[in-house]
Amino acid sequence: MQRYRHFLSVAELTSEVIEVLLARSVALKQSLRTQMLANYTLALIFEKPSLRTRVSFELAMVEMGGSCLVLRPEEIQMGRRETIADIAAYLSRNVKVAALRVFAHATLTEFAAAARIPIINALSDLEHPCQAIADILTIQEHRGTVAGKRLAYVGDGNNVCHSLLLAASLTGMHMTVACPCGFEPAEEIVAKAREYGTRTGAIIEIGHDPSAAVRGADAIYTDVWASMGQEHEAVARKAKFAPFQINARLVAQAPEAIIMHCLPAHRGEEITNEVLDSNRSVVFDQAENRRHAQKAVLLYALGML
Repeated sequence: MQRYRHFLSVAELTSEVIEVLLARSVALKQSLRTQMLANYTLALIFEKPSLRTRVSFELAMVEMGGSCLVLRPEEIQMGRRETIADIAAYLSRNVKVAALRVFAHATLTEFAAAARIPIINALSDLEHPCQAIADILTIQEHRGTVAGKRLAYVGDGNNVCHSLLLAASLTGMHMTVACPCGFEPAEEIVAKAREYGTRTGAIIEIGHDPSAAVRGADAIYTDVWASMGQEHEAVARKAKFAPFQINARLVAQAPEAIIMHCLPAHRGEEITNEVLDSNRSVVFDQAENRRHAQKAVLLYALGML
């Protein structure tokens, strides 16, 4: 009987599952080394560069007694030298779980459909669910609870924003997004988040005024203005996003808010050094928490949670 679960989207989770993931993340952070994944191997497939994703997943496996294989795009040439389905079928015979960092979410779903092992979304153009779980864990650590708190996201309505909207609404956290016109999060994601909010009490708002978005927030979050694969848009985006920079003037409107960024940061663009390096910044707590949250995600995907 199949016990594993794919972890492709926050939308596939429930409020109860997120609660369990957070609780296990806390427990695993307090007890760093276990042998829960002894003799288990994780395959990491990267179409995009990685620092935090590779380090956090590799250390997560080592600290749980397992091992990791890193497969780079030039080595496997997925979809060119060999079909996605064939690679998924082969890896299913040799490893216990795989995490993919891809450009197109369709690559992830095609891989998962052909695999006979759990597949984890380590980032796609649609979502970044591992980041969202680590982010909710970080907010919980610094604010005590998540339900009823206010998260302000200022910037591009991208994959990180999508996963945060879904995770916030499932945990009862209000979220306001402020972005330039034309850069809003996908309508279907917003609709799904608002649907969840009717059950959890979360209020989801999408607007274009960063000052209004951050006012009274418990956490202020931003990300790069041009994600990987959008480098050709960087110059045009910089002009449109300049009024959405996280700087001292903006964060002064929410004096108790923690400052969040999933990294890497383009210092001086979406966020200033003054804010990023301030004592209100928790960006490296977020980055560390990727490791602990992903341990829980691995156990969940393998049917061990």
